[in-house]
Amino acid sequence: MTLRIGTRRSPLALAQATEVADRLRATGVEAELVGMTTSGDRNTAVTGPAGLKGMFVAEIVRALREGEVDVAVHSAKDLPAEDEEGLVLAVVPPRASPLDVLVTRDGELRRGAVVGTSSLRRRAQVLRWRPDVLLEDLRGNVDTRLRKLAEGEVDAAVLAAAGLTRLRIVPEHAAPMSITEMLPAPGQGCLAIQARADDAETLSALAPLDHEESRMALTAERSLMLRLGGGCALPLGAFADVVGGRVRMVAAVYTPDGAREARTAVGGHEPEEVAELAATDLLEGGAAEILGAVRG
Repeated sequence: MTLRIGTRRSPLALAQATEVADRLRATGVEAELVGMTTSGDRNTAVTGPAGLKGMFVAEIVRALREGEVDVAVHSAKDLPAEDEEGLVLAVVPPRASPLDVLVTRDGELRRGAVVGTSSLRRRAQVLRWRPDVLLEDLRGNVDTRLRKLAEGEVDAAVLAAAGLTRLRIVPEHAAPMSITEMLPAPGQGCLAIQARADDAETLSALAPLDHEESRMALTAERSLMLRLGGGCALPLGAFADVVGGRVRMVAAVYTPDGAREARTAVGGHEPEEVAELAATDLLEGGAAEILGAVRG
């Protein structure tokens, strides 16, 4: 069989889909990429809690639902927390690094430097970590953002380590940020592979690609996001890992100016249990008020 993989046409999306195709071929399943241009690619001016992320996903999801493709590959952090009707998150391959990376033009982040990012989560944490720097909205794919950095539009940019790795880009001045400095977005570093719930043949072909610990971590992070309102562009950081069969998660919600934080660290044996504990702690710490103000 040959599986048709739906993907955006951006360099990173194609690299991710190619990774999945290569993993499938290693199991004896042929795959072909079906590139699509989404409304998010056409309209980069959208802002707000809903953001561009859902727009990057919606048209590929439609093509999957209508049978134009058999599989959809997404950056897990772009997926809404709630599964689409009739579709399932079929498998989660091994997770790449969940960390963010600070890329600077000359290796320094001086007082008053301009840091580029369009993410509410990153902006808030940069301000908590370095209140002496300035922030500038920075959009576009990885190459575009690195070009703007090189041309002096900003002095630094915060990027996902996984994206740089998948594109095989090694900036000259790049420093991984610890989860203490920059808690990643839920799902960062994970690929989410969707299929139709009733497509048994495709689900069977995809099954060998699943990595249990990565799936458990992603399930915990997405479940927390759902409990806090489902938006994938909110100032929410969450990172779960699995050690000895136990799920651990650190999560936090921030005001956009970084002045206020609700934070928790919890653990348990089941992803849903851990998500529930984290959500309870965050809500008791003021997360509902913080997120309500952002959405409003």
